Amino acid sequence: MRVLISGASISGPVLAYWLRRYGFTVTVVERSPTPRKTGGHAVDLFRPAMDISEKMGVLARIEQLDAGMGRMNLVREGARRPVPVDLGKVYRATSDRHVEIMRDDLSEVYYDATRDDVEYLFGDSIASVDPDDGAVTFDHAAPRRFDLVIGADGLRSNVRRLVFGTLPGDTVSLDGYFGVLSVPREFGVVGEYIGHMGPRRTVGLYAARHLPDARAVFLFRPESGLSYHHRDVSRQKQLVREAFTGMHPRVDRWLGELDTSPTFYFDQISQLRMDTWSRGRVTLVGDAGYCPGPVVGGSTSLAVLGAYTLAGELARAGGDPARAFPAYEAAMREPVQRSRAFALGAAHAIHPNTRLGVWALVQAARLVTALPTAISAPLARLNTKGLRMHDSFPVREYPAPVR
Repeated sequence: MRVLISGASISGPVLAYWLRRYGFTVTVVERSPTPRKTGGHAVDLFRPAMDISEKMGVLARIEQLDAGMGRMNLVREGARRPVPVDLGKVYRATSDRHVEIMRDDLSEVYYDATRDDVEYLFGDSIASVDPDDGAVTFDHAAPRRFDLVIGADGLRSNVRRLVFGTLPGDTVSLDGYFGVLSVPREFGVVGEYIGHMGPRRTVGLYAARHLPDARAVFLFRPESGLSYHHRDVSRQKQLVREAFTGMHPRVDRWLGELDTSPTFYFDQISQLRMDTWSRGRVTLVGDAGYCPGPVVGGSTSLAVLGAYTLAGELARAGGDPARAFPAYEAAMREPVQRSRAFALGAAHAIHPNTRLGVWALVQAARLVTALPTAISAPLARLNTKGLRMHDSFPVREYPAPVR
Protein backbone atom coordinates (compact mmCIF):
# COMPACT_ATOMS: atom_id res chain seq x y z
CA MET A 1 0.00 0.00 0.00
CA ARG A 2 1.13 3.54 -0.78
CA VAL A 3 1.02 6.00 2.10
CA LEU A 4 1.63 9.75 1.97
CA ILE A 5 2.71 11.51 5.16
CA SER A 6 2.72 15.30 5.39
CA GLY A 7 5.41 16.54 7.78
CA ALA A 8 9.01 15.46 8.47
CA SER A 9 9.50 16.71 12.02
CA ILE A 10 8.86 14.08 14.73
CA SER A 11 5.73 11.97 14.24
CA GLY A 12 6.14 11.89 10.44
CA PRO A 13 9.51 10.08 10.35
CA VAL A 14 8.54 7.81 13.28
CA LEU A 15 5.36 6.79 11.46
CA ALA A 16 7.32 6.33 8.22
CA TYR A 17 9.81 4.06 9.98
CA TRP A 18 7.19 1.71 11.36
CA LEU A 19 5.07 1.65 8.20
CA ARG A 20 8.13 0.64 6.16
CA ARG A 21 8.88 -2.09 8.70
CA TYR A 22 5.35 -3.40 8.16
CA GLY A 23 5.80 -3.45 4.38
CA PHE A 24 4.06 -0.22 3.33
CA THR A 25 5.47 2.06 0.61
CA VAL A 26 5.92 5.50 2.16
CA THR A 27 6.33 9.03 0.81
CA VAL A 28 6.89 12.01 3.13
CA VAL A 29 6.27 15.54 1.87
CA GLU A 30 7.80 18.44 3.81
CA ARG A 31 7.31 22.16 3.18
CA SER A 32 10.85 23.01 4.32
CA PRO A 33 13.47 22.71 1.53
CA THR A 34 15.76 20.64 3.79
CA PRO A 35 15.53 18.78 7.10
CA ARG A 36 14.93 21.54 9.60
CA LYS A 37 17.76 22.93 11.72
CA THR A 38 16.16 26.19 12.81
CA GLY A 39 17.27 26.56 16.42
CA GLY A 40 14.25 25.11 18.17
CA HIS A 41 14.03 24.27 21.83
CA ALA A 42 14.56 21.34 24.17
CA VAL A 43 11.79 18.74 24.38
CA ASP A 44 11.21 15.85 26.80
CA LEU A 45 11.04 12.18 25.91
CA PHE A 46 9.41 10.06 28.59
CA ARG A 47 9.43 6.30 29.04
CA PRO A 48 6.94 5.31 26.27
CA ALA A 49 8.81 7.34 23.63
CA MET A 50 12.14 6.07 24.94
CA ASP A 51 10.92 2.46 24.69
CA ILE A 52 9.72 3.04 21.11
CA SER A 53 13.02 4.70 20.17
CA GLU A 54 14.85 1.68 21.57
CA LYS A 55 12.73 -0.60 19.36
CA MET A 56 13.81 1.59 16.42
CA GLY A 57 17.48 1.17 17.28
CA VAL A 58 18.11 4.91 17.75
CA LEU A 59 18.05 5.22 21.53
CA ALA A 60 21.84 5.30 21.93
CA ARG A 61 22.11 8.26 19.57
CA ILE A 62 19.27 10.06 21.34
CA GLU A 63 20.99 9.59 24.69
CA GLN A 64 24.23 10.95 23.22
CA LEU A 65 22.35 14.13 22.25
CA ASP A 66 20.88 14.62 25.74
CA ALA A 67 20.97 18.35 26.44
CA GLY A 68 22.56 17.47 29.78
CA MET A 69 20.87 20.01 32.07
CA GLY A 70 21.69 18.68 35.54
CA ARG A 71 21.14 21.73 37.68
CA MET A 72 19.19 24.98 37.81
CA ASN A 73 19.69 28.28 39.56
CA LEU A 74 16.23 29.77 39.97
CA VAL A 75 15.87 33.46 40.81
CA ARG A 76 12.53 34.59 42.19
CA GLU A 77 11.66 38.10 41.06
CA GLY A 78 12.52 40.52 43.85
CA ALA A 79 14.70 38.00 45.71
CA ARG A 80 18.43 38.52 46.17
CA ARG A 81 19.73 34.98 46.05
CA PRO A 82 19.07 32.18 43.55
CA VAL A 83 17.66 28.85 44.70
CA PRO A 84 19.76 25.87 43.52
CA VAL A 85 17.66 23.02 42.10
CA ASP A 86 18.93 19.51 41.35
CA LEU A 87 17.29 18.81 37.98
CA GLY A 88 18.46 15.22 38.11
CA LYS A 89 16.21 14.64 41.13
CA VAL A 90 13.35 16.47 39.44
CA TYR A 91 13.65 14.26 36.33
CA ARG A 92 13.87 11.09 38.40
CA ALA A 93 10.72 12.15 40.24
CA THR A 94 8.83 12.53 36.94
CA SER A 95 10.14 9.58 34.93
CA ASP A 96 12.07 6.34 35.19
CA ARG A 97 13.38 6.87 31.67
CA HIS A 98 13.80 10.40 30.40
CA VAL A 99 15.90 12.47 28.00
CA GLU A 100 15.80 16.18 27.30
CA ILE A 101 16.88 16.74 23.71
CA MET A 102 16.78 19.59 21.20
CA ARG A 103 13.75 19.18 18.95
CA ASP A 104 15.81 19.56 15.76
CA ASP A 105 18.29 16.93 16.95
CA LEU A 106 15.47 14.47 17.62
CA SER A 107 13.93 15.14 14.22
CA GLU A 108 17.28 14.49 12.56
CA VAL A 109 17.70 11.17 14.40
CA TYR A 110 14.32 9.91 13.22
CA TYR A 111 14.89 11.20 9.69
CA ASP A 112 18.25 9.44 9.44
CA ALA A 113 16.55 6.19 10.49
CA THR A 114 14.24 6.41 7.44
CA ARG A 115 16.08 8.33 4.74
CA ASP A 116 17.38 5.23 2.91
CA ASP A 117 14.04 3.49 2.33
CA VAL A 118 11.45 6.28 2.46
CA GLU A 119 10.81 8.79 -0.34
CA TYR A 120 11.13 12.37 0.92
CA LEU A 121 9.77 15.33 -1.07
CA PHE A 122 11.33 18.44 0.47
CA GLY A 123 10.28 21.95 -0.52
CA ASP A 124 6.74 20.92 -1.39
CA SER A 125 3.29 20.78 0.18
CA ILE A 126 -0.11 19.20 -0.40
CA ALA A 127 -2.44 21.53 -2.34
CA SER A 128 -5.52 19.31 -2.27
CA VAL A 129 -6.51 15.85 -1.07
CA ASP A 130 -9.62 13.77 -1.69
CA PRO A 131 -10.32 11.77 1.50
CA ASP A 132 -12.49 9.29 -0.41
CA ASP A 133 -10.10 8.11 -3.15
CA GLY A 134 -6.70 9.42 -1.98
CA ALA A 135 -6.10 11.71 -4.97
CA VAL A 136 -3.50 14.35 -4.04
CA THR A 137 -2.18 17.43 -5.81
CA PHE A 138 1.00 19.20 -4.73
CA ASP A 139 2.25 22.75 -4.99
CA HIS A 140 5.08 21.57 -7.26
CA ALA A 141 5.14 17.80 -7.86
CA ALA A 142 2.79 16.05 -10.28
CA PRO A 143 -0.55 14.78 -8.92
CA ARG A 144 -0.56 11.28 -7.46
CA ARG A 145 -2.94 8.85 -5.81
CA PHE A 146 -2.29 7.19 -2.44
CA ASP A 147 -4.10 4.52 -0.49
CA LEU A 148 -3.73 6.55 2.73
CA VAL A 149 -2.86 10.18 3.52
CA ILE A 150 -1.69 11.13 7.02
CA GLY A 151 -1.22 14.62 8.41
CA ALA A 152 1.81 14.81 10.71
CA ASP A 153 2.30 18.50 10.08
CA GLY A 154 1.88 20.12 13.46
CA LEU A 155 -0.60 22.30 15.29
CA ARG A 156 -1.27 24.38 12.15
CA SER A 157 -1.72 21.26 10.03
CA ASN A 158 -2.27 21.84 6.33
CA VAL A 159 -3.88 18.41 5.96
CA ARG A 160 -6.31 19.14 8.80
CA ARG A 161 -7.30 22.42 7.17
CA LEU A 162 -7.85 20.81 3.77
CA VAL A 163 -9.85 17.82 5.00
CA PHE A 164 -11.59 18.99 8.18
CA GLY A 165 -11.67 22.77 7.74
CA THR A 166 -11.40 25.18 10.66
CA LEU A 167 -14.13 24.72 13.24
CA PRO A 168 -14.82 26.95 16.26
CA GLY A 169 -13.57 25.28 19.40
CA ASP A 170 -11.03 23.03 17.69
CA THR A 171 -8.17 25.11 19.07
CA VAL A 172 -8.40 26.39 22.64
CA SER A 173 -5.99 28.90 24.12
CA LEU A 174 -4.36 27.98 27.43
CA ASP A 175 -3.79 31.70 28.07
CA GLY A 176 -0.03 31.50 27.62
CA TYR A 177 2.67 32.30 25.08
CA PHE A 178 6.25 31.23 24.62
CA GLY A 179 9.25 32.40 22.64
CA VAL A 180 12.64 30.80 21.98
CA LEU A 181 15.67 32.95 21.23
CA SER A 182 19.21 32.02 20.23
CA VAL A 183 21.88 33.98 22.17
CA PRO A 184 25.69 33.78 22.36
CA ARG A 185 26.89 30.64 24.10
CA GLU A 186 28.93 32.60 26.65
CA PHE A 187 25.66 33.88 28.13
CA GLY A 188 25.04 30.43 29.58
CA VAL A 189 26.80 27.63 31.41
CA VAL A 190 26.83 24.16 29.86
CA GLY A 191 24.67 21.80 31.88
CA GLU A 192 22.98 24.57 33.87
CA TYR A 193 19.57 26.15 33.51
CA ILE A 194 19.42 29.79 34.65
CA GLY A 195 15.84 30.71 35.49
CA HIS A 196 13.98 33.86 36.52
CA MET A 197 10.40 33.62 37.75
CA GLY A 198 7.83 36.26 38.55
CA PRO A 199 4.03 36.55 38.54
CA ARG A 200 2.71 35.44 35.15
CA ARG A 201 6.16 35.22 33.57
CA THR A 202 9.13 32.86 33.54
CA VAL A 203 12.33 32.96 31.52
CA GLY A 204 15.27 30.61 31.43
CA LEU A 205 18.51 30.16 29.54
CA TYR A 206 20.50 26.98 28.94
CA ALA A 207 23.49 25.77 26.92
CA ALA A 208 23.96 22.17 25.77
CA ARG A 209 27.30 20.45 25.24
CA HIS A 210 27.05 20.16 21.45
CA LEU A 211 25.34 23.49 20.65
CA PRO A 212 27.27 26.50 19.32
CA ASP A 213 24.84 28.89 21.02
CA ALA A 214 22.60 29.13 24.09
CA ARG A 215 18.79 29.23 24.09
CA ALA A 216 16.57 31.57 26.06
CA VAL A 217 12.96 30.45 26.57
CA PHE A 218 10.33 33.03 27.51
CA LEU A 219 6.93 31.92 28.88
CA PHE A 220 4.26 34.37 29.97
CA ARG A 221 0.55 34.67 30.61
CA PRO A 222 -0.77 38.21 29.99
CA GLU A 223 -3.97 39.57 31.49
CA SER A 224 -5.69 39.32 28.09
CA GLY A 225 -5.03 37.76 24.69
CA LEU A 226 -2.43 39.24 22.36
CA SER A 227 -2.98 40.49 18.83
CA TYR A 228 -0.41 39.36 16.26
CA HIS A 229 -0.04 37.34 13.06
CA HIS A 230 1.86 34.05 13.27
CA ARG A 231 4.20 35.24 10.49
CA ASP A 232 4.81 38.75 11.89
CA VAL A 233 8.14 38.14 13.62
CA SER A 234 8.76 41.83 14.41
CA ARG A 235 5.48 42.04 16.30
CA GLN A 236 6.23 38.81 18.17
CA LYS A 237 9.63 40.11 19.29
CA GLN A 238 7.98 43.31 20.45
CA LEU A 239 5.54 41.33 22.59
CA VAL A 240 8.36 39.38 24.25
CA ARG A 241 10.31 42.57 24.90
CA GLU A 242 7.29 44.29 26.47
CA ALA A 243 6.53 41.28 28.68
CA PHE A 244 10.04 40.86 30.15
CA THR A 245 11.85 44.21 30.07
CA GLY A 246 12.91 45.23 33.57
CA MET A 247 12.55 41.78 35.09
CA HIS A 248 16.30 41.52 35.81
CA PRO A 249 19.45 43.07 34.28
CA ARG A 250 20.48 39.64 33.03
CA VAL A 251 17.13 39.15 31.33
CA ASP A 252 17.43 42.59 29.73
CA ARG A 253 20.78 41.47 28.32
CA TRP A 254 19.13 38.44 26.74
CA LEU A 255 16.39 40.64 25.30
CA GLY A 256 19.12 42.76 23.72
CA GLU A 257 19.76 39.86 21.32
CA LEU A 258 16.23 39.92 19.88
CA ASP A 259 17.08 42.09 16.89
CA THR A 260 20.29 40.29 15.93
CA SER A 261 19.56 36.67 16.82
CA PRO A 262 19.71 34.29 13.83
CA THR A 263 16.81 32.22 15.16
CA PHE A 264 13.58 33.11 16.94
CA TYR A 265 10.34 31.21 17.47
CA PHE A 266 7.09 32.41 19.03
CA ASP A 267 3.69 30.83 19.50
CA GLN A 268 0.60 30.72 21.65
CA ILE A 269 0.25 27.81 24.06
CA SER A 270 -2.86 26.24 22.56
CA GLN A 271 -4.64 22.92 22.84
CA LEU A 272 -6.27 21.10 19.94
CA ARG A 273 -9.60 19.40 20.70
CA MET A 274 -11.19 17.34 17.93
CA ASP A 275 -13.80 14.61 18.35
CA THR A 276 -12.24 12.52 15.58
CA TRP A 277 -8.94 12.65 13.71
CA SER A 278 -9.96 10.53 10.71
CA ARG A 279 -12.05 10.94 7.59
CA GLY A 280 -12.11 8.42 4.76
CA ARG A 281 -8.54 7.57 3.80
CA VAL A 282 -7.09 10.46 5.82
CA THR A 283 -6.07 10.64 9.46
CA LEU A 284 -3.94 12.86 11.68
CA VAL A 285 -1.13 12.07 14.09
CA GLY A 286 0.72 14.00 16.79
CA ASP A 287 0.15 17.73 17.16
CA ALA A 288 -1.83 17.80 13.90
CA GLY A 289 -4.60 15.80 15.56
CA TYR A 290 -4.33 16.19 19.32
CA CYS A 291 -1.74 18.69 20.50
CA PRO A 292 -2.26 18.96 24.28
CA GLY A 293 -0.26 22.20 24.42
CA PRO A 294 3.33 23.06 23.45
CA VAL A 295 5.77 23.23 26.38
CA VAL A 296 3.24 22.04 28.98
CA GLY A 297 1.60 18.85 27.73
CA GLY A 298 4.31 16.35 26.79
CA SER A 299 3.30 16.67 23.13
CA THR A 300 6.56 15.25 21.72
CA SER A 301 6.31 11.95 23.60
CA LEU A 302 2.59 11.79 22.76
CA ALA A 303 3.41 12.26 19.06
CA VAL A 304 5.95 9.41 19.09
CA LEU A 305 3.46 7.12 20.85
CA GLY A 306 0.69 8.11 18.42
CA ALA A 307 2.83 7.44 15.34
CA TYR A 308 3.88 4.02 16.63
CA THR A 309 0.28 3.13 17.53
CA LEU A 310 -1.14 4.24 14.18
CA ALA A 311 1.41 2.16 12.25
CA GLY A 312 0.70 -0.85 14.46
CA GLU A 313 -3.05 -0.65 14.01
CA LEU A 314 -2.66 -0.29 10.23
CA ALA A 315 -0.45 -3.40 10.20
CA ARG A 316 -2.93 -5.30 12.34
CA ALA A 317 -5.82 -4.30 10.02
CA GLY A 318 -3.93 -5.12 6.82
CA GLY A 319 -3.98 -1.46 5.83
CA ASP A 320 -7.78 -1.16 5.98
CA PRO A 321 -8.52 2.39 7.24
CA ALA A 322 -12.12 1.47 8.14
CA ARG A 323 -10.75 -0.87 10.83
CA ALA A 324 -7.38 0.70 11.61
CA PHE A 325 -8.37 4.33 12.15
CA PRO A 326 -11.10 3.69 14.77
CA ALA A 327 -8.78 1.26 16.59
CA TYR A 328 -6.00 3.87 16.55
CA GLU A 329 -8.28 6.57 17.93
CA ALA A 330 -9.59 4.22 20.64
CA ALA A 331 -6.04 3.30 21.69
CA MET A 332 -4.94 6.95 21.87
CA ARG A 333 -8.09 8.39 23.41
CA GLU A 334 -7.05 7.99 27.05
CA PRO A 335 -3.44 9.26 26.62
CA VAL A 336 -4.74 12.28 24.71
CA GLN A 337 -7.44 13.13 27.25
CA ARG A 338 -5.07 12.74 30.18
CA SER A 339 -2.42 14.87 28.45
CA ARG A 340 -4.99 17.60 27.82
CA ALA A 341 -6.02 17.64 31.48
CA PHE A 342 -2.40 17.71 32.62
CA ALA A 343 -1.58 20.59 30.25
CA LEU A 344 -4.49 22.68 31.53
CA GLY A 345 -3.14 22.47 35.07
CA ALA A 346 0.51 22.88 34.08
CA ALA A 347 -0.14 25.97 31.95
CA HIS A 348 -1.36 27.83 35.03
CA ALA A 349 0.94 26.18 37.57
CA ILE A 350 4.11 27.39 35.85
CA HIS A 351 2.75 30.96 35.69
CA PRO A 352 1.45 31.81 39.20
CA ASN A 353 -0.59 35.01 39.36
CA THR A 354 0.97 36.33 42.58
CA ARG A 355 4.34 36.65 44.29
CA LEU A 356 3.08 34.25 46.93
CA GLY A 357 2.32 31.68 44.25
CA VAL A 358 5.81 32.14 42.80
CA TRP A 359 7.32 31.67 46.27
CA ALA A 360 5.34 28.45 46.79
CA LEU A 361 6.46 27.03 43.43
CA VAL A 362 10.09 27.81 44.19
CA GLN A 363 9.78 26.17 47.62
CA ALA A 364 8.36 23.04 45.96
CA ALA A 365 11.42 22.86 43.72
CA ARG A 366 13.64 23.36 46.75
CA LEU A 367 11.84 20.51 48.55
CA VAL A 368 12.34 18.05 45.68
CA THR A 369 16.04 18.91 45.72
CA ALA A 370 16.29 18.44 49.48
CA LEU A 371 14.49 15.07 49.65
CA PRO A 372 16.63 11.97 49.08
CA THR A 373 15.83 10.24 45.79
CA ALA A 374 15.00 7.08 47.75
CA ILE A 375 12.01 8.99 49.17
CA SER A 376 10.94 11.34 46.35
CA ALA A 377 10.98 8.78 43.52
CA PRO A 378 8.69 6.19 45.22
CA LEU A 379 6.27 8.96 46.21
CA ALA A 380 6.16 10.27 42.65
CA ARG A 381 5.43 6.79 41.26
CA LEU A 382 2.14 6.85 43.13
CA ASN A 383 1.03 9.92 41.18
CA THR A 384 0.21 8.59 37.70
CA LYS A 385 -2.22 11.47 37.06
CA GLY A 386 0.36 14.17 37.77
CA LEU A 387 4.14 13.96 37.80
CA ARG A 388 4.20 10.37 36.53
CA MET A 389 1.39 10.63 34.01
CA HIS A 390 3.64 10.63 30.92
CA ASP A 391 5.41 7.48 32.10
CA SER A 392 2.15 5.60 32.66
CA PHE A 393 0.99 5.30 29.02
CA PRO A 394 1.24 1.71 27.74
CA VAL A 395 3.23 0.81 24.62
CA ARG A 396 1.28 -1.91 22.83
CA GLU A 397 2.76 -4.88 21.04
CA TYR A 398 1.92 -5.26 17.34
CA PRO A 399 2.61 -7.80 14.57
CA ALA A 400 6.26 -8.61 13.98
CA PRO A 401 7.73 -6.17 11.44
CA VAL A 402 8.70 -7.36 7.96
CA ARG A 403 12.45 -7.68 7.58
